[in-house]
Parts: sequence; C-alpha cells; structure tokens
Amino acid sequence: MTNHVLILSARAADYARLLAESELPECVLHAATNAGDAGEWPARCPIVLADPPLIRPLLPELTALRWLQATYAGVETLTGPGLRRDYLLTNARGAFGDLMAEYVMGYLIMHERLGWQRFLAQREGRWDATWPGRVRGKTMGLVGVGSIGAEIARAAKCFGLRTLGYTRASEGCAAIDGYFHGGDLAAMATQCDYLVCSLPNTDASRGLVDAAVLAALPPHAVLVNVGRGSTVDEGALVAALQGGRLAGAVLDVFATEPLPQESPLWSLPNVLVTSHTSALSYPEDIAPIFADNYRRFVAGETLRHVVDFEQGY
Repeated sequence: MTNHVLILSARAADYARLLAESELPECVLHAATNAGDAGEWPARCPIVLADPPLIRPLLPELTALRWLQATYAGVETLTGPGLRRDYLLTNARGAFGDLMAEYVMGYLIMHERLGWQRFLAQREGRWDATWPGRVRGKTMGLVGVGSIGAEIARAAKCFGLRTLGYTRASEGCAAIDGYFHGGDLAAMATQCDYLVCSLPNTDASRGLVDAAVLAALPPHAVLVNVGRGSTVDEGALVAALQGGRLAGAVLDVFATEPLPQESPLWSLPNVLVTSHTSALSYPEDIAPIFADNYRRFVAGETLRHVVDFEQGY
C-alpha cells in the first residue's frame, strides 16, 4: 500500500531530500512551501509533516488525514478551541533541548562576563577592566522541567550551577537539586540568580510568572524566557526592569509576535530581544523524528510524542 505524505513547510525541499534518503517504505512525498502550491494533495494525503502555522488553514481540507507530524514542539496553533481533533497529532519535542541549553547558557555567560558592555567599550576605544561575574556557584530556577528544561538543567550542572525545578508534580530529572510545585513558585524565585521559563502555552502556564513571582526574585536576578510569551506578565516585567527590581531579561518569546514596535522592551538597556530564534526547527533534527514515527505508523505501533489535545502538548 502506498502512503502519500504531504510536506508543508518553509523548508519543504530539505525535508523531502532528507526523507528520500531515509528510504521510507511505500512512501510518496509531496512537498510545498505554502498552501497555494499544495494543489490537490491536502485532500488526498493521510499523512502530513508540517509547520503548524502553515497547515492550520488547511485543516478542513485534510479529509483523508490520519496522522499529522508537527515540525514544532509547541502546537497550540493546532489544538485551540473549535479545531478538529479526529486525527493523531505528534510534535517534535525532544529535538530542541540542546539548542535551548546552548541559548540559555550562552546568554547567561555573556551576562556574567559583561560581553555586551565589553563590545560597546571596544567600539568606543575604551579600556574596561570591570571585574566580571561568573555562573559557577549560582542558582538557576527552571519553570518547567520537561525535555527542554531537563536538558538546560544538565547543561547548567556542567557549569557548576545549583538547579531548582518548578513542575506540576513530576520529579524525574536527576539534574535538579530541588523541586517546587503548586503555589511555591515565588518561594523558589527567592533563591534564584536566574529564572528560566520553558513552558508551552497552556491554561495552567498563562500568566504564571506574575508580579508576585517577579517581586520575589533578588534584584540581581536575570529572567530568561524560551517557552512561550504568555507565561510571563509582560507589564509586570517591564515595571520590574524599569524600577531596578530585576537586573535583566533575555526574551525570545512574547505575548504578541512580532513584538510590537511600541513595546518598551525594545529600548530597555537591560533587555535582550532575540525574536523567537532560540531553537529553530532544523530539518536534519526533525526528519529523523518523522522517519521513526512513519515506520511505527506503518507497522501499527505506538507513535512517539503524541499530543494530548486537552492539555495542548
């Protein structure tokens, strides 16, 4: 039996090449970079590999759909109210941990080593011998210890950090030194030099890092958000940064993207905006996940990274 697979992605050609090299059994690939070029295949393909924002408008047309593999870890675009749920949805969680860890540790080290200040001093021809800080011995609090948070925690331990984790209930990551749950996020924040958020966009995560949590952080603390912008109360964050109650923030995600030009976050001197680039979906990372799930699908086996539509991840 031939399985027709629709690939709808900005990197569709790369996915098609990599999957062709995987020699998937009985697999015929149809690649497009936008819905207009997909032709008749959305209605004919039972299997789809897609960037969630591109495939969402086509959901009503996917009449043969049985399984959709998202190229993202976050799939709220496909799980919102009123959207169909009569198919198997899998995401790409597990593919982004190392990228997120690189991002978080890279920017925290740059913060401690005064990387940006050194660059500005160089541009001005000014010798700046200010003593830098160090990450070793500091405490990192992780808001969310899923596959991404766990990888960040493991990287943090390599640099000698103490790690704390805030989760709903799980305590399965050996790289976490202490866990917090329920209403204890502010209590964890009081101990943190760095607070790193990596949660998906769910009802439980929206507004979780609010004014009370930000106020609990020490004034020298740095907030890093690589999950979803909805986790952090942006108004409260701006107030904390402007008021000197927080040393800085490294922000990859925002409540509205692109970040509106009128947002004060653009011009605050203690904020770095990285425009949702902390962990992009590289085809060479995502294609093996699809290939493995394809073989499982054909064999009638359980797929990896199945999304619970109710929970949104």
